[in-house]
Amino acid sequence: MQDFEMTVYIAADPMTVWDAITGDEGNRAVMFGSVLRGDLVPGGHYEYIGPGEAGDETVHVYGDVLQAEPGAVLQLTEHPGPVYRENHAELMSRMTWRLEQAGAGLTKLTFTNDGWSEGHPSQAETAETWPMVLSSLKSWVETGEAIPVSA
Repeated sequence: MQDFEMTVYIAADPMTVWDAITGDEGNRAVMFGSVLRGDLVPGGHYEYIGPGEAGDETVHVYGDVLQAEPGAVLQLTEHPGPVYRENHAELMSRMTWRLEQAGAGLTKLTFTNDGWSEGHPSQAETAETWPMVLSSLKSWVETGEAIPVSA
């Protein structure tokens, strides 16, 4: 199974980038209108919720928090929302955002999506979807404008 990893440099400090990754405004802008809900502490549960097939409160992705160090690392398990797959609980991957100070007002963000369960249908889309999302995040943090991406 192919893993995905991408590094981008964002002209902002790590806490600003963290807030964009975890906050409602940044998520709505770059995660197709969804917000991140849950307890971002190790062992906590989260959901990305937003407009979709089941209405405005569609659970698009859910899972558990493996690591959460504000301004440094966020690592989550990922399952597709129940509306998308009957076997959603069996399908899993891991998403990791690593943030490092890379100079004054500069963050090195390395995103990894790995640990795929056998036959996870979203894996094939990863190489195309994540670069768009990460580019949109960079744009949103730096300019206040997300780039147009489609779900």
